[in-house]
Amino acid sequence: MEKYKDRKDVPTKYKWDLTDYFKNEKEFQETYDKTLKLVNTLIKYKGSLNNGEKLYEFLEKDSEISAIVERLYIYAYLINDQELGISKNISRKSKCEELITLYSINTAFFAPELLQLDKKKYKELFKNKGLNKYKVLLDDIYKNKDHILSEKEENIIAELNNATNHFDDFSSNMLNREHNYGEITINGKKEVITTTNVRKLLKNDDRKIRKEVWNKYYSTIDNYAISSASFLNGYVKTNLTNAKLHNFKNAWEAKLFNLDMKKEAYDALVNNTLKNVDKLQKYFRLFRKTKKLDKLYQYDLNLELADSTKEYSIEEAQNICLEAIKPLGKEYIEAFRKIFTNRYIDYAEYKGKQSGGYSFAPTDRDSRILMSYNYDLTSVSTIIHEGGHNVHHQFVSKNNPYHYRDVSNLVAEVASLTNECLLSSYLSENGTTKEEKLAGISNILGVFISNMYGAVREGTIERKFYDYVEQDNTISKEYMNDLVNKSLKTYYGKEVILDEYSPLSWTTRSHYYMNYYLYNYAFCIAVASSVAKEILNGNQDMLKNYLKFLTLGSDIKPLKAFKVLGIDLTKDETYKNAYQYFDSMLDKFMTISKEGEGSGQ
Repeated sequence: MEKYKDRKDVPTKYKWDLTDYFKNEKEFQETYDKTLKLVNTLIKYKGSLNNGEKLYEFLEKDSEISAIVERLYIYAYLINDQELGISKNISRKSKCEELITLYSINTAFFAPELLQLDKKKYKELFKNKGLNKYKVLLDDIYKNKDHILSEKEENIIAELNNATNHFDDFSSNMLNREHNYGEITINGKKEVITTTNVRKLLKNDDRKIRKEVWNKYYSTIDNYAISSASFLNGYVKTNLTNAKLHNFKNAWEAKLFNLDMKKEAYDALVNNTLKNVDKLQKYFRLFRKTKKLDKLYQYDLNLELADSTKEYSIEEAQNICLEAIKPLGKEYIEAFRKIFTNRYIDYAEYKGKQSGGYSFAPTDRDSRILMSYNYDLTSVSTIIHEGGHNVHHQFVSKNNPYHYRDVSNLVAEVASLTNECLLSSYLSENGTTKEEKLAGISNILGVFISNMYGAVREGTIERKFYDYVEQDNTISKEYMNDLVNKSLKTYYGKEVILDEYSPLSWTTRSHYYMNYYLYNYAFCIAVASSVAKEILNGNQDMLKNYLKFLTLGSDIKPLKAFKVLGIDLTKDETYKNAYQYFDSMLDKFMTISKEGEGSGQ
């Protein structure tokens, strides 16, 4: 297992290659300067968009320019995440944020002008046949007639948001860069506790070490939880204010409207999850028995259900991923292989790097993947998960123009979670040892718990603290701790013992700064588990439909996209199938774990 002190020690082959975005800093700066001028040309279309020809000309230029603006920003974002706290990186990202603000200001006239048109004049625009390729985009804007303000008002909001809404950055820098979580001594060697390695440290077989890591990590966080609550409160108030300024009742109503989602889908998801918490508690009982623990504490939960200590080199992980996705066919495999050959992944872990994992893509390039590779199965899972996002973007880009490539997160997570299901199935059948087979099942059980139970639980918490702020209350450390503690008791029951630090998990949830993003994971694991099960059972129609699903752009709304797969998110059956899948994997784990017992093996 390789360990790196900082980025300069990491071999080139384990760093992402960003030269496809910009070859060097000189090209970045030249592109930035050129784009800055182009952004300023967009304002000349102000006052002319009631003309179909001018509107078409504007949309063509806007598509091209916005793609470059986005690529500049993402390039700066990625470099900043490589090494947080570096002034040059912060400055680069900051000026790209300013460019985005300028772009927003210079195009702020677009929606208001479109919405000033009456229905007759709006329809007459499409006498220009070229506009038909933008019709869904334009219709999406026109439906906002009651939610778009004047150009001046939109400019003011854009300026204020850029100046004030950096609460997620404050939280990230505090957690990942500024906190000193102390050291832990393992086998005579000291290791610094960081946000990128804490989960790995909490997997240590020695319960005393797990408890010490847990206490050091969360006692540090506890000292700053008042600030964390302030950051979260500021973010929520900003979202609520933006929603109300745009004539929505609240941020939740705005989210449903923007996603074209039905409240019934969320109700069905939450209600069916609460009806199936017994299966989660069944998992905890199995977990405690399998790990031979007298009691189960929260700091034990990062342990793998299966005792597999196998380490995977990065190259081994790549091969496993390629084998696991074979049921998806040649075209998919070749697209996934591109991730490795083109160095799309930044693997290594070191102090100062952004924690977590993501796939981030500009409109006109393939995504790049950030992770902290720890040589375990979780790391292999991260590659196949984020790789699913990358391939999805490749498929969407190949089949859609710029303006329809930004698909909803609600759809995007299916591509990653289907891969995780395939990985676990592959390992459960092809693991070289009983332990590796069990580890494969353990992985998908963990993925399901996090993405289904965890996402619904935390998504419900999110809705509650938004409601709380909307009622003129202020989020505090005490309020969040109480909210989380009650939620944990509902889901964990008597199976997991909570301690004084258990309620502090909210402080580390970057997803709370993503405006009701968590529910997306739950919808998507419900869909993904059904898709993977059908494909693995040889259902060629599902395979064909799934590959088609991966090509759909943002002109196809989520509920309609899922119907391509034959799945309806408003129906209880969708979630019953998901929880049956989870329960069947629990039973499969128990069956394999008993293999060889009493046979003398």
